Amino acid sequence: MHLFAFGVNHHTAPIAIRERVAFPPEKLQSAFATLTAKGMAREAMILSTCNRTEVYCNIDDSEAAVRWLCNFHGLAPDEVAPYIHRLPCNQAIRHAFRVASGLDSMVLGETQIVGQMKQAFDKARSAGAIGTLLSRLFERTFAVAKEVRTATEIGANTVSMSAAAVNLAERIFPSIAEQSVLFIGAGEMIELVATHFAARKPRRIMVINRTIERARDLAERFNGEAAQLSSLPELIADFDIIVTSTASPLPIVGLGLVERALKARRHRPMFMVDLAVPRDIEPEVGELGDVFLYSVDDLGEVVRTGHNARRSQIEQAEALITTQVAEFMHWLDARRAVPTVRALRDHGERIRRHELDKAVKRLAHGDDPAQVLEALSQAISNKFLHCPTHTLNHAQGEDRDQLARTIERIYKLHGE
Repeated sequence: MHLFAFGVNHHTAPIAIRERVAFPPEKLQSAFATLTAKGMAREAMILSTCNRTEVYCNIDDSEAAVRWLCNFHGLAPDEVAPYIHRLPCNQAIRHAFRVASGLDSMVLGETQIVGQMKQAFDKARSAGAIGTLLSRLFERTFAVAKEVRTATEIGANTVSMSAAAVNLAERIFPSIAEQSVLFIGAGEMIELVATHFAARKPRRIMVINRTIERARDLAERFNGEAAQLSSLPELIADFDIIVTSTASPLPIVGLGLVERALKARRHRPMFMVDLAVPRDIEPEVGELGDVFLYSVDDLGEVVRTGHNARRSQIEQAEALITTQVAEFMHWLDARRAVPTVRALRDHGERIRRHELDKAVKRLAHGDDPAQVLEALSQAISNKFLHCPTHTLNHAQGEDRDQLARTIERIYKLHGE
């Protein structure tokens, strides 16, 4: 078993790189198929969020997996290579534990990531890409995340991305209660942000989405309106605050669209938050004089301010994870002996069955049962001890001494 994790995240790569290696849900099936094809990876799980694209796999050739990532997205290796982190076995274990515990997130201690990891694991399992190693790793990962949150206050007093978006908006507008807010998308992230903005009682709330039913369901929770995404060009000029988070592989808010909206608004300012990766809003929009555009990386700078205040909680969580990594490594080391143990048991079973068949035949011919049992026990004992005895007798020098010590330890010859 060769555990390996690699990918990019908000520590190693800017959003311009992260969006190019993100995996839309509709591409995951083909990703698993190509990654596990021809035995490249025996197991794999892909975690793709706005802050990271990381692959955890059971593989022999780690660089082949990195090349696969570049090839799958049609990228030259030198475009992505400087941003990719590569984590061998014990580092991969620690990283998985830290990510699930919220220690590697932009929002320290946030809980959304563990849910995203569970969803990623379920998708990998449904694709048939999960085996013994990754099953055990993520079973332990989720347990560690729960223990960290129970034993520490790592998630206390967190400034969430949603709260940070509201805080930034309040720097632009004196009162959100006087503004109109448009949410593009209807997923979990939009739901979280909408909850925070709705608490400020804005003048108007609207949710637009490709599927009008989902937009309507979310809008009703906040006494808002709903519309389809196709209505965006006609609607965008009516809103002061725009928050977007969709799974679109291409931008849905372009420079020309915003320029026309600003003209219709007579250049009243627009506050825009793009929480999507790949980005929903073209970066050039941020260069317009009356637009205040923030990405997930920009919000990350806001939420990091509270990290130092929880330094002791971080240290406590890291110590707990160190212990759990050591325990998992112990299990992994023990797994390396499994093929040998299995082969040894198979060898013993073949001897037992062979001698048992002989004994049954002798009993069928009317031989004395006591003599048959005696012969059976002697034959099994002799055959099972033949290999270690023969090997020890033909060993020489230090090899023989080391072999003798090993046999003494295995059979506890001097333990009584």
